[in-house]
Amino acid sequence: MVGMRLDNLSSGLAMATGIKMTDNKAYAPDTEPSRSDSVTRTESVQSPPSYNTALSLNDFNSKVNLTEKDQLSLDEAAYNPFEHRDPNGASAGGALAHLLKSSLGTGILAMPMAFHNAGLLFGGIMTLIVGFLCTHCVHILVKTSHNICLDAKVPALGFAETAEKVFEYGPKKLRPYSNFAKQFVDIGLMATYFAAACVYMLFIATSFHDVINYDVGLKWNVRIYVAMTVIPCLFIGQIRSLKFLVPFSLMANIFIVITFGITLYYMFDQPLVFSNKPLIAPAAHIPLFFATVIFAMEGIGAVMPVENSMKKPQQFLGCPGVLNTAMITVVLLYAIIGFFGYVRYGDEVRGSITLNLPQGYWLGDTAKLLMAVAILFTYGLQFYVPNEVLWRKIQHHFRPERHNITQILLRSGIILVSGGIAAGIPNLEPFISLVGAVFFSLLGIFVPSFIETVYLWPDRLGWCKWKLIKNVLLGIFSLLALVAGAAASIGEMINPKDN
Repeated sequence: MVGMRLDNLSSGLAMATGIKMTDNKAYAPDTEPSRSDSVTRTESVQSPPSYNTALSLNDFNSKVNLTEKDQLSLDEAAYNPFEHRDPNGASAGGALAHLLKSSLGTGILAMPMAFHNAGLLFGGIMTLIVGFLCTHCVHILVKTSHNICLDAKVPALGFAETAEKVFEYGPKKLRPYSNFAKQFVDIGLMATYFAAACVYMLFIATSFHDVINYDVGLKWNVRIYVAMTVIPCLFIGQIRSLKFLVPFSLMANIFIVITFGITLYYMFDQPLVFSNKPLIAPAAHIPLFFATVIFAMEGIGAVMPVENSMKKPQQFLGCPGVLNTAMITVVLLYAIIGFFGYVRYGDEVRGSITLNLPQGYWLGDTAKLLMAVAILFTYGLQFYVPNEVLWRKIQHHFRPERHNITQILLRSGIILVSGGIAAGIPNLEPFISLVGAVFFSLLGIFVPSFIETVYLWPDRLGWCKWKLIKNVLLGIFSLLALVAGAAASIGEMINPKDN
């Protein structure tokens, strides 16, 4: 996550006539009927179907008629997508490291500001609740992806492909919207990464602005530093191979660890005062809290790539599992940093706690600059992901011999536009809240709950359709966070408060 962090089997098989099969097997796409399906239809006309009398209650809930069930081959029914994963893929430990790295970025540094907008008690409780909701949404996304992989007989699917297949194999009225679902998620992910890249630029510029202006005595506006930040981003943004980004990521990890150590030192170098911190903040600030926490915790874009890279993806879910281990660690760290960071700096807390470190001291300045450079080094990876998605969508519009120059111009143009947006919104705090409210609440909460509902519709939603009720409530929460958080963030941009 920049927090992007840069985020993975229970298939619900019904036992019918002694053959394992998926609940929605009959929901094959209309557009591409398989050869076996056509043979089945032909045989059903030529001779009467033979029924097996060993039926279970699950048969009456299935979307497949008995003739199709009896004629499913054992090979098709026994397909296990996990057996077709790369045997040299990532281990559970490696996947855990990737997931932690994607979730522990600039977002954790914004948590003290989130607690400022919530209060100590309310912030602590709601951080745990939002962490649980985010974890649950990732869980249902990955579980649905596992199930639809079984139905579609493919080893792995990404976020957008999962959305596409769920609609493609879902209720007939929704099948025509499968491509729209895929494009919606793809465009949403691209917008999320590009918006987070703007936050990266603004964070780097603000860090250099505070250090250089104070130590050298300059009075340059932060927009000048944004313009200077664009220059190295133009070079890093041209890297098109992940292997060339590895050294930058390694250095960034080292710098982030050092910065966290220095930040913790300053957080606890003086007695903490709790008495003047409200337990619950004014109601008008609460939407900013939710938007910031969702921004900090949601690494939804990294979840499916990490899960797809595992050689044993069944270890991603479950107890303890990669997901639960990572999210428990992340939520606890976020709650601790947010709580004590706010207690330490109170109303003076800023969009990144590193910006609160004392000015003019070499240790504090070192932490600010190291974090700025770490984020700069991470920019290449943050920028790589959406550009790969965008390029796959548009490359067929250009002649192969012009692909290189087109990519150079495209990447340069996007970076310049990102710099312009960052310069136009030079206040880091509401910008982080806006990105979290609009993009992460939509992709991280609304889309996974909607996808699960479509997959389970209409007869696998649980007792009294409790899963439908749960997903409707999640959808309402995400939309409220989007609208209220975006409105509060834009209001802060138009009328910034004085720290």
